[in-house]
Amino acid sequence: MVATGGCTVCNPAMKTPDPLAVRFEGDDETPNNPALPLLLYRDVLPAGARGDAAVWFEGLFSRHGWADGWRNGIHPFLHFHTTTHEVLGIAAGRATVQLGGAAGRAFEVVAGDVVVLPAGTGHQRLDASAGLLVIGAYPRNGCFDQKRPGEMAREAARHAVAAVPLPEMDPVAGADGPLMRLWGRP
Repeated sequence: MVATGGCTVCNPAMKTPDPLAVRFEGDDETPNNPALPLLLYRDVLPAGARGDAAVWFEGLFSRHGWADGWRNGIHPFLHFHTTTHEVLGIAAGRATVQLGGAAGRAFEVVAGDVVVLPAGTGHQRLDASAGLLVIGAYPRNGCFDQKRPGEMAREAARHAVAAVPLPEMDPVAGADGPLMRLWGRP
């Protein structure tokens, strides 16, 4: 389904499918975020942007208030963020990523996909193609940290995750994007 509003207004060629929304309960290793679902957008990259998908994702995320971007892959170890949400745009290649910690689920992500991780959501790369390139960013109102299981007391991690403010916009579709509705903003 193609959404209206948000970024499709400024870029009519962009597809904005409804994301898959998945909730993960916390466990002894990973706080996850039982209040906010992880969002997985499939195939949002327009055909005309495939030549330089990294630049396209960086521009998209920046226009929607997601900054402090980086280019890399996905760490092969389980980690999570307790003070910010994170977006991952798959610019090239493919990966199998464990989301939701050890008790979560493995997902295949490919070029053109976007994963929005609410604060606390465990993630790690299980497998990847040689050409994997990921563009990551964080909402302007977040503060970066990175934790591994055991580095923070479980209750302290849960309280920190619950205190993270909602982002100002959906990193894919802007102010009218599905994240705003699915994460509690009308």
